[in-house]
Amino acid sequence: MEARTALLLVDVIGAFCHPQGSMFCAQAPATLRAIGRLLAAARTAGLLIVHTREQHLPGEPNWEQARIPPHCLVDTPETAWAPGVEPLPGELVLPKRRYSAFFGTDLAIRLYEHDVKRLIITGMKTNVCVRATVQDAFAYGFTVVVAREAVTSNRLHLHEASLEDIDRYFGHVVGLDEALAMMGTLAPGVER
Repeated sequence: MEARTALLLVDVIGAFCHPQGSMFCAQAPATLRAIGRLLAAARTAGLLIVHTREQHLPGEPNWEQARIPPHCLVDTPETAWAPGVEPLPGELVLPKRRYSAFFGTDLAIRLYEHDVKRLIITGMKTNVCVRATVQDAFAYGFTVVVAREAVTSNRLHLHEASLEDIDRYFGHVVGLDEALAMMGTLAPGVER
């Protein structure tokens, strides 16, 4: 089996993408368009696609609540997939309870089993869940790519600082067209 690229969507859910979400990101509409392009390209190219979402049970102890108010409660609009990026049958769906999509999940094992070497990471919030996921992906030995237009935050100054850190220490921040090319959708003969 050849080394593969996978697309990882982090928390593309109502809490961040819907105007009434508890952590709504004003740039979400434009970001969702970019994520939608990546998702469509990944589906066309037959890449492994992983959707992760933060979710918590009401009333259950949650360390994050010491820092931020309750959010992403199960079976609420907060954890509903953003329109247009819902998982399809055959795509991996992993719930998570912490910022990183790797922490407390079997994400790394699943990626290894699919011989994934490179992750294109998209989603919400650049400075929290995306960054934590990127850092863990790097620690697990994956080549990390973040498409600049396909991530955002409700704190834009931290979004920009996080992209700078990601590009310097953990992976590569590229434009949307370059990420699409990595999937083999814009340039022939690109490793998938």
